Amino acid sequence: MKNYTDVIIGFGKGGKTLAGKLVASGHQVALIEASKRMYGGTCINVACIPSKFLENNARLSMAKGGSFEEKAAFYKQVIAEKKQLIAALREKNYQKIAGSVDVIDGHASFIDSHTIQVESSEGTEEIKADRFYINTGARPFVPPIKGLKESRYAYLSETMMDNDRLPKELVIIGGGYIGVEFASYYANFGSSVTVLLDGKDFLPREDQEVVALVEQSFEKRGIKLLREAKAEEIIDEEQHALVKVNVKGEEIVLSADAILTATGRRPNVEGLRLENAGVELTERKAVKVDQTLKTTAENIWAMGDVTGGLQFTYISLDDSRIVASQLMGDHQRTTENRGNIPTSIFIDPPFSRVGLSEKEALAAGYKIKAARMQAMAIPKAKVLKKTDGMLKMIINAETDQILGAHFFCAESHELINLVKLAMDSGLPYQTLRDNIYTHPTMSEGLNDLLSNVQ
Repeated sequence: MKNYTDVIIGFGKGGKTLAGKLVASGHQVALIEASKRMYGGTCINVACIPSKFLENNARLSMAKGGSFEEKAAFYKQVIAEKKQLIAALREKNYQKIAGSVDVIDGHASFIDSHTIQVESSEGTEEIKADRFYINTGARPFVPPIKGLKESRYAYLSETMMDNDRLPKELVIIGGGYIGVEFASYYANFGSSVTVLLDGKDFLPREDQEVVALVEQSFEKRGIKLLREAKAEEIIDEEQHALVKVNVKGEEIVLSADAILTATGRRPNVEGLRLENAGVELTERKAVKVDQTLKTTAENIWAMGDVTGGLQFTYISLDDSRIVASQLMGDHQRTTENRGNIPTSIFIDPPFSRVGLSEKEALAAGYKIKAARMQAMAIPKAKVLKKTDGMLKMIINAETDQILGAHFFCAESHELINLVKLAMDSGLPYQTLRDNIYTHPTMSEGLNDLLSNVQ
């Protein structure tokens, strides 16, 4: 039986980062990963990196134009390049820690709080450790739609990005971040895209004034949004599938040569036998953790998507900082003090936000001021030929501090980080308004935006 001071289950961002810190502190560390195709975690293999590679090339495809056949040929080339990129990143992630950390391939399950069993193609072994860290991520949720699992035209986001045939007609089930991003990518590649929204509102958690412009942008590119739409059955035919959809009580039938299920992800806890280690789950079947990410077992922590929080790789990275702070640092970092969390939806142009929307700020009892500006007013937007969208910021009328920012514009995913820093530092909006920015940049738009606070 092997013995370690620390064993990490899952090769994700939080796990691999913590592994390096533990080894640097003299710990004996093993990292268990169920699939060699997931070295490095979800982000580099099946999420952030491959999807943003598609996003960038989709914009190039739209700019190039051409026939659908030409676009399909370009798309096939992009998928091949994507596979090469991901394989290289996966190998780099493995080599980065393989020399100092024992990487063990296999599926882990707990025997007790200090012992796991690892099953692999080579057999079964038991491993003991002083501490364990669960970093197993999340997996796609597939709704019980008749014929969906059996359909040869049905994809999840990760399998969609391995399909090298550009669909002419794409139906996306789900209008969350993943569904909306893929709608934008494939519309730019040249697909006809229909998105089935479960509810009445498009991006209901976002500022609806800005969302209205996102919807206009989608309409301009031919993306159809069907509200209160539920897919009820998938029927495969020879060249395509038929999707039976209930839209506000009426049945319609859509044709699709690809169906993307983007109905969210669930914590990946299946088969871990957490009950043997005294690790409890939440009502939503996520690993229950406190603000230091410790589970209900004294010697076990959890990080990343498996905890049921925000599913972003930068949250998993920060989780590793919190655990490291508790084990080897000043014990100060927690989930309660990591500040405002920025988010970006990588559509075209990207839509980014941090903090409160106008509706949320008013509901929280703030007296507010707001600043608004059309993206086309920024010179860099004209240079980039990306003039759609707007920038909006919500200001505390009593303190002049920033309560929230909502940017639907080119390079908003970079710009939003500057606003997060100002918010976390407690700076008044005038600091960003009066700052000197390089030119031409999107960030200099903050000069004009924040000169119009009302």
